[in-house]
This record gives sequence, C-alpha cells and structure tokens, in this order.
Amino acid sequence: MTLSPFDRKSLMAVGEALEIAEERTADYYKFSSMHWRGHRYDVKTLSALKREQIIPDAFALLNKFSMVIEGRGCGINTRDFYLICLQDHKILEALKRDKELGLLPLLVYVFTHELVHIVRFCNFFQRFEVSGKDREKEEALVHRTTYDILKDLTLPRLAYILESYRDHRICDMTISYLS
Repeated sequence: MTLSPFDRKSLMAVGEALEIAEERTADYYKFSSMHWRGHRYDVKTLSALKREQIIPDAFALLNKFSMVIEGRGCGINTRDFYLICLQDHKILEALKRDKELGLLPLLVYVFTHELVHIVRFCNFFQRFEVSGKDREKEEALVHRTTYDILKDLTLPRLAYILESYRDHRICDMTISYLS
C-alpha cells in the first residue's frame, strides 16, 4: 500500500502550524525565546522518515535521541534531542474520513500535544520511558494541557478537533541512543 505524503501546500501548513503551536506552548509555560531553545527538537514528515518511524495508528511518533558529548575535563555528558515524526498518511486519512476537520487546526493540535510532551520530558516533569498506567496518566495530562493551551485560540475548526480528539491518544514514543 502506498502511503500519501503531504504536498507542497500541506507542507506550508506544517510550518504555519508549528509556529502557532510553539508560540502558544511558550506562552502557556511562560518561556522566553532563550528558554525555548533549550528544548531541542526537529520535525520530519513522511517523505523524510525511515521505515521504523512510520506507524499505522497515530498522527505522530515522538522519538528521543540521547547524544553523547565529551566535555573538556568534565567527563561525558548526554544531551537529549526529540524528533516529531509526522504521519502524513494518517493525518490525510483523517481529513478524508471527516470533512469537518481542517489540516491547519489538526496540525496545530498534533504539534502542541507533542511540544507539551517535550517540555515535560526536558524539564523532568515526566520520564520518557514509561509504560502501562503511567503512560495513560501522562497522555491524559498532556491532552488536558493541550486543551488548556488551545481552548482560547481562534482558528476555524479547532473547537471541533478539541472535542473530537479529547479522549484519543495520538502519540507513540520510542527512544534511541546516538554516540
């Protein structure tokens, strides 16, 4: 089965959505631009993903990489880096299935959700490696926070998305180590 990647117009929406999500998330957590830069992450869409980063049941996969950095005289340090792997095909399927959804507000929701996870991991509010009930609790908390961040944003179809995906878990997480 061929998976559909975003077209050029959709990729422009990705950039706009990320900008909105970053701004809203930074405002919510009262981050300065300097503090925000401490949260290292990047975004990839389907055309740039490796096979193992493509998943069948979520809008995004959040990967964590720990980079080993040798310091001068201080030993070895690690620095965490997160990768938001957008699942274009799943997002496009949802848009096809439900005409009330809109690409931009759905992407704003997905990015905000993932950025909340990243903030929580980077600030040690939550460990990345959790499973079972702890993972379910984390997802519920992240969803509530995402809702709080976005509930006052005026964006067509966003209220519908917040209501539609209230109880859904749309993030899967994996961890990798780079040296």
